[in-house]
Amino acid sequence: MKQEIHFVTGKGGVGKSVIAAALALKLSKKGKKVLLVELGDQSFFKDFFELADVSFQPQEVKPNLSLALWTGESALREYAQYLIKVESLAKLFFDNAVMKAFINIAPGLPELAMLGKITSGPRKYGPPMNYDCLVIDAFATGHFKALIEAPRGMAQAVQIGPMGEQSRSIISVLKNPEVTSYHIVSLPEELPLKESTELAEVLKTELDADAELVMNKVLDVNIPRESLQQAESATTSDLGLFAQYIEQQLDRQAQMMDQAKTKFKKITKVPLYFETDPWKLVEKAMEKLP
Repeated sequence: MKQEIHFVTGKGGVGKSVIAAALALKLSKKGKKVLLVELGDQSFFKDFFELADVSFQPQEVKPNLSLALWTGESALREYAQYLIKVESLAKLFFDNAVMKAFINIAPGLPELAMLGKITSGPRKYGPPMNYDCLVIDAFATGHFKALIEAPRGMAQAVQIGPMGEQSRSIISVLKNPEVTSYHIVSLPEELPLKESTELAEVLKTELDADAELVMNKVLDVNIPRESLQQAESATTSDLGLFAQYIEQQLDRQAQMMDQAKTKFKKITKVPLYFETDPWKLVEKAMEKLP
């Protein structure tokens, strides 16, 4: 079985982390061994799920579902230790001032290291990861563009040698639709949808990938339009104003969905849930994912 990689991204504030967790939970309930990975220096899930800690080493949070937090530096350290084989030498290599300065200024190196770690399973390079699926709670749209563009930039800058070879092998995995999927989370609002569309175009241009759009927090009202209009016309009270607001929101949502359908082949709608329990919220979102 080929290892699956699912990237989940979206504009900040659209709920991409909850959707990533929902996707990871859904895959785990299908009997697959899943690793949900956060990228960056801080963990959203630590506070969200009230965990003691989230670190580079995976920890199981549900049956078949583990969680980890990866940074560029942690991925580079593991890669160096894998190559050097001696932990003390790898530590010495990274803890000197010259190497730290190089990591900080080298364009795209942290992003390349993270992608190298993410794609190491299909490439059969680096420490083994015994998971059927990786769900990557990736950066927001702007930083995600820099992430996926990093290996191409390195491959162009370094034409020969292991760095260029590794960069090209990463690109190959990112382009393989049998291995890698892209899920862009948006809200039914103009700015998030605009950023989602722009990112989808980048993914198509860079990787020939067709991203799925997950339209999150969709207002799902089981009230006939006639009833809303009657409430508006029958009273000028708060109820009438609220009915007017709901109708305007539904009209706006419909407009955004029509725009989305012209840009995305696959769209999944997840309703707005008023749920305070984090795992119940994730489970409800999971039920709406294909």
